[in-house]
Amino acid sequence: MKYIEVDEQLYRYIASRTITIGESASDILRRELNLPLKKEIEQEMPATISQPGLEVADSAVAETAADSVEAVTSVADSAAPADSAALADSVASVESERSDETATGELQSSGAAPRSVADYNHLTSDSNVEQMKGAVGRFLYLLEQVHNSDSELFSKVLDVQGKGRLYFATSKEALLASSKTANPKQIGSSGYWVTTNNNTARKQAILRDVLQHLNCEETLAKSIAQRI
Repeated sequence: MKYIEVDEQLYRYIASRTITIGESASDILRRELNLPLKKEIEQEMPATISQPGLEVADSAVAETAADSVEAVTSVADSAAPADSAALADSVASVESERSDETATGELQSSGAAPRSVADYNHLTSDSNVEQMKGAVGRFLYLLEQVHNSDSELFSKVLDVQGKGRLYFATSKEALLASSKTANPKQIGSSGYWVTTNNNTARKQAILRDVLQHLNCEETLAKSIAQRI
């Protein structure tokens, strides 16, 4: 793996072109330059041929890439020009669709039946959500209400993770060990902690994944997540 230095403008551009959680800078540049992606190269190459240049990045590099993308998109929310905001919205939309497809596939393969609308429907009209302070407050409140609705299955949130980093844990220390910038917050009195340093679009994607891991119907999960 080779390393290069880029200026701030180029760095922000590369980060804004992310379309999947934890995507590496190499994959982003390959796609932008119309070069074959690593997965496509691996499929074409016989298993007996060694390709040293295609090694998988270690977890530390993956974490750094994920943290960098999140930091840039967070800055874009408050300070970036309109075109950067539009790019961030497009990235979030693609990530959301892929997260939805993944969660739905897991539910189908496990044979678990989606919950009825009545199970979480109250979260689409809960007036207390609007009283929470900022996106972080609404994010934590909705997670707490999900836990209160289904505390026995809530441990499944631990399966909702980014590439090379944790989003949920049972201790503050575990999240900080995964990312020093995680800014962990406890979810009510549930005993679970969640990272809160993601932008609003990522928080919505995380909440959708949580709800679908708890067998919430897809359309309802999207509606609830949009309240953040």
